[in-house]
Amino acid sequence: MLSPALSDAHTAALLPQHSPLVVATRDGLVESVHYGSAIATAPDGSILAAAGDPLVPFYPRSALKPLQAVAMVRAGLELPADLLALTAASHSGGAKHRCGTQRILSLYGLAVSDLENSTDLPYGASEREDWLRNGFLATRLTQNCSGKHAAMAATCVINGWPVKGYLNPAHPLQQLIAATVTELTGETPLARSTDGCGTPLFALTLRGMARAFGTIAAAAALAAVSTSDDSGTAPLPAEAAVGLAMRQHPDMVAGERRDVTELMRLLPGAVAKDGFEGVQLVGLPDGRAVAVKISDGGDRARMPATVHVLASLGVNTAPLAGIGTAPVLGGGHQVGLLQPTDFLPALTLSTPANEAL
Repeated sequence: MLSPALSDAHTAALLPQHSPLVVATRDGLVESVHYGSAIATAPDGSILAAAGDPLVPFYPRSALKPLQAVAMVRAGLELPADLLALTAASHSGGAKHRCGTQRILSLYGLAVSDLENSTDLPYGASEREDWLRNGFLATRLTQNCSGKHAAMAATCVINGWPVKGYLNPAHPLQQLIAATVTELTGETPLARSTDGCGTPLFALTLRGMARAFGTIAAAAALAAVSTSDDSGTAPLPAEAAVGLAMRQHPDMVAGERRDVTELMRLLPGAVAKDGFEGVQLVGLPDGRAVAVKISDGGDRARMPATVHVLASLGVNTAPLAGIGTAPVLGGGHQVGLLQPTDFLPALTLSTPANEAL
């Protein structure tokens, strides 16, 4: 066992060099500061702007789901667009999400008992209250990753792989997902762990995740143009299918009153996904992308930082004002504001630094 002194030194060496991204003010005084890292990438994955420590490895958590969905579509998973969006979801656990998960299972002769995710109450506040009001307990179906797990089990059926044990990192499904994540991010995972739902989890950088989301969003934008002119019925590339499904059904990716759903509704062509511990990814239809990690895991700071980076790219973020800031209340009246700091002008990487990275 390490001595306290060695433990402290080891821990300090691992601490990312985050920057202050979001502050909450109360009557002109800064009350709270959320540190974190952020990045914006070009369509080729090069860095356009960054703050903090965007190349340090982190766990993207549920922001990995669109990449996992791409792997499953490549493996033959076929679903209606709303159910494919649910495959990439951290859903609120509403009736349409629960029914959607059951539809995926039914399409491939599976049952809720085949799911291997953890149990939980619905993630959405109103959905959870309704569930508890009716006397129900935590289940695998209501857990926010159930759509992804139903799709994983279905992908196993399609390929003749064993359904039992599909979360084992050595399982063919998880091997395929790992290879797909490496391809889309351009990175070999720097560490591995297990996500809250039990799925294998990879440590990557904000740059790698942004690169993947830019690819998915650009593929979806191209597919949207191609399908609108009725030029053919060829199957969509997996990246396009997943991105287009998320764009078309943002309510299945998250839920009503969820900021990720609102962002995709208000910013046409964007593909967005959040992740626990303060993670946010947004891919734009031109292939640019934004990735944010809030160091303390604070969910409230995730979207203000993201909207600030989008604005720095010239994106019209006026429609996002309702999710880009939030009032700080005192006695029921606004006395302050949750808002991003001006973190990009001083921390935007220069061209030489971009090349060095």
